[in-house]
Amino acid sequence: MSDQLTTASAARGTVSLVAGITTELVRETQARHALAPTASAAVGRLITGAALLGASLTGRERLTLQISGDGPIGALTADAWNAGQGVVAARAHARHPHADVPLNARGKFDVARVVGAGQLQVTKSYEIGQPYSGIVPLESGEIGDDIAAYLANSQQIPSIVAVGVLANPSGIIAAGGLIAQLMPGADDGTIGALEAAVAKMPPVTTQIAAGADTRALLTAVAGALELNIFGDLGVAFDCQCTREKVETALLGLGRDELLKIAGEAPDTEATCEFCKRRYVLSSNDVGALVARLD
Repeated sequence: MSDQLTTASAARGTVSLVAGITTELVRETQARHALAPTASAAVGRLITGAALLGASLTGRERLTLQISGDGPIGALTADAWNAGQGVVAARAHARHPHADVPLNARGKFDVARVVGAGQLQVTKSYEIGQPYSGIVPLESGEIGDDIAAYLANSQQIPSIVAVGVLANPSGIIAAGGLIAQLMPGADDGTIGALEAAVAKMPPVTTQIAAGADTRALLTAVAGALELNIFGDLGVAFDCQCTREKVETALLGLGRDELLKIAGEAPDTEATCEFCKRRYVLSSNDVGALVARLD
């Protein structure tokens, strides 16, 4: 089943919903970074959360989720942006992609342990104006709970966030998630119906592995509430790194450091931390950067 996001509302617009299947997105991220099993679950949940939140982005808006924890995986970052033509693009990386821990007592990936205690920072960049950032302490390290805590505390939007990755020794089986947000006007009946639906809903990845599409996920979370589907968006792994951006970063090192680099080796290599693309600059290329500074 192709990756997809579907947006909707329920209860006469008092509940905002988005559901997503991100299996291929998580598979590509895992492959590019050779993520260990628990790291795959952590990074997969974060990039899924970024994609879900990215469904509301327009124009050149951009969303970045950054987790700084004291667990063995270190920092995690995921970006999402509107790539145009009805597609949300996303990318992610972890400081220590090979971090792994034993399964928890329920036989599940122990994402909370590999992430540890720390904070979640969410930054939204706009076409015009300064970026907005909100920071909240990690609620559990399970990532879904932490995104929900951010929405409730920083955005003042009570939310249910479910993100998951299902895997076995052969790779990623299913990945996806959903977000349900209470909008102004939601009454006690709506809240109760939503809570009841969520309480009996199987895990998102269990539903996806059994063949559920995004509309089925939305139907499950809406329960008895009247559902209004808005539309679908594609999801794709992408990266906006370029050779020009690498050169700009090198220019920031200054003239003396560039001269040192040019004299130490015939080639200088830079690797994008998100997509692992390699950029190779010869000593002459680095010398040309020095000339630009001069």
